[in-house]
Amino acid sequence: MPLYLSKFSYTPETWARMISNPEDRTKAARAYIESVGGKLHGFWYAFGSHDGYNLWEAPDNVSMAAVALAITGGGALSSFETTVLLSVDETLDALRVASQVSYRPPGA
Repeated sequence: MPLYLSKFSYTPETWARMISNPEDRTKAARAYIESVGGKLHGFWYAFGSHDGYNLWEAPDNVSMAAVALAITGGGALSSFETTVLLSVDETLDALRVASQVSYRPPGA
């Protein structure tokens, strides 16, 4: 199954609710991805430009998009970005296919 890395940030209101009522959001994240047949591999909070990161596995892009849409539609986040991750083998396959693509740079 494909892997996905999500970066998210909470709204100030969400942080205020979490301060008043601390909650392990790993359980919620796990339930979201499992509802589409996926798996949560990790949930981390961070300092910096994003408040947290998730590593997910989902059956396909549509399933991951459904989870992302449901989460962002909930209004607790100020940002949510998801990146599809490629394995080393997938990248090697892409490199082999890329050698067959006839690309011409603009103006060349």
